[in-house]
Amino acid sequence: MKLGSSGESIRMALETVRANKLRSGLTILGIVIGVATVITISSIIGGLNANIQDWVNSIGSNVLWIFHMPVIGVRPTTEMLARKRLTFEDAIAMRSLPHVVAADASLRHVNKIFQVGIIGVKFGNRKAQGTMEEGSSPAARDIYDIPLIQGRLFTDDEDQNRANVVILGHDTAEKLFGNESATGKEVNIEGDLFTVVGVWDKRKQIFGGGDNPEDNKASFPLHTFLKLHPEEKDYWLSVKYDDPRNRSLVEDEIRELLRRRRKVTAWQKDNFEIFAPDSLTRLWNQLTGGLAIFMVAVSSVGLMVGGVGVMNIMLVSVTERTREIGVRKAMGATKRNILVQFTTEAITLCAIGGIIGILVGGAITLLIRTLVAALPASMSPVWAVIGFTVSCAIGLIFGIYPAYKAATLDPIEALRYE
Repeated sequence: MKLGSSGESIRMALETVRANKLRSGLTILGIVIGVATVITISSIIGGLNANIQDWVNSIGSNVLWIFHMPVIGVRPTTEMLARKRLTFEDAIAMRSLPHVVAADASLRHVNKIFQVGIIGVKFGNRKAQGTMEEGSSPAARDIYDIPLIQGRLFTDDEDQNRANVVILGHDTAEKLFGNESATGKEVNIEGDLFTVVGVWDKRKQIFGGGDNPEDNKASFPLHTFLKLHPEEKDYWLSVKYDDPRNRSLVEDEIRELLRRRRKVTAWQKDNFEIFAPDSLTRLWNQLTGGLAIFMVAVSSVGLMVGGVGVMNIMLVSVTERTREIGVRKAMGATKRNILVQFTTEAITLCAIGGIIGILVGGAITLLIRTLVAALPASMSPVWAVIGFTVSCAIGLIFGIYPAYKAATLDPIEALRYE
């Protein structure tokens, strides 16, 4: 094999690693840590991003929400908190808009700070605690595709007549009835009896693991809910429209309708907010953007430490192999041959660190995926390639100077070196 060729350089680099296992391991430790950090954090972010997108897709791309103040990514001001509430009549008016398929107004009775349930549902001597209560019109069935595992949805007559009927969340029904059928049974809610007409299927979670508050709830027809909690006035409006391409048009129509109904003058700003499920995606991307910067910062420290270690060990290697370099030059090796040889050795050393880092990152990702259900980590081949490429680039950048120093040694002085 030709002196200074890439194959010969790689072979010699591997021999150096084998001959000095501990020193080589410590040299590439920073590279391993940096690459493993990139793989682990990118895997967690990638898994959570996929979960967020799945959750948004489960809601639907042609759904809009309207509330009297922003609730996603904004701290409400005093003016926002004092705004006039939306009404059920606003939802009724939206149903007449050209592209609107369905519109619903819903209410909830929950802890206002933590948005979790605060009442108990009883059946015999069994009780489900921390259940949230919600009320919605039958139009909700045309907006959200949430399947039932038992029973049926409300009817218009039950809503108008304020019938004592309820649909229980998956976990609520499981706590009260176990594997038995819940439909037709009567449960005690706030001192009154309600007939169970259905049970919701388990809801998809943004973050895996743990109990989903949405699975511990009691859903009533809207007017039945108002019979229980007439004090609740914070209506949440949901609108489903015909085609995702009409989103901006539908938003404009809703905005014009509400401004007119709420008597907002031309020079005043909207006193309500319109947003969609993808608002959560945008907010999440902002959060993960900060996490990505943190990932780059942490991994950069590890890679820089690893790069300095590689440069240091290569300088030591040049000193130890000064006579060998002289012999190679005497046998006809050019400066370019020596430069390529030592640069390739540095790159090979860092590439080994990159491969180990990828394997370590993959193992950590698998461990997280197995043990921590709330973090659905998913390793990305793209980030694995990036991690390997960066580790090789570190070897090139930090290996150039030692290689140049070796290439410029005087062959006569090198042969005399002891």
